Amino acid sequence: MKFQPDKFGAAVTGYGPGWIEVAGQRIQHSLVLHSDGQRQAWRPNRFEDLSAADFALLAQHQPELVLFGSGERLRFPKPACLRPLIDARIGFETMDTPAACRTYNILAGEGRRVLVALLIGPDSPPPG
Repeated sequence: MKFQPDKFGAAVTGYGPGWIEVAGQRIQHSLVLHSDGQRQAWRPNRFEDLSAADFALLAQHQPELVLFGSGERLRFPKPACLRPLIDARIGFETMDTPAACRTYNILAGEGRRVLVALLIGPDSPPPG
């Protein structure tokens, strides 16, 4: 078996509470990473700010899969927010931001058309 090095544009090289690192740059705001190397700021700063428009923006890129990093803890967006991805028949997975970073690196390294949308910053306190 011949091994090939992973080749993709924007790998997450580190993360911690309230930040991730991409290509040696520490980022402390929500962002989207594309397996083709693009990266862009993402509007929602908090989980409570999520809207269908945020996910419609992701669907425009036509990935095969969207990974959503929900912050420091696992939270699931409202189904209405995901309607643009469902209508476009794009796969969707939710996980906490560190797990989304690790999963993105693996899938992008395999050459998959994946993007990861990461909420980065302080989590809102749990309800109740």
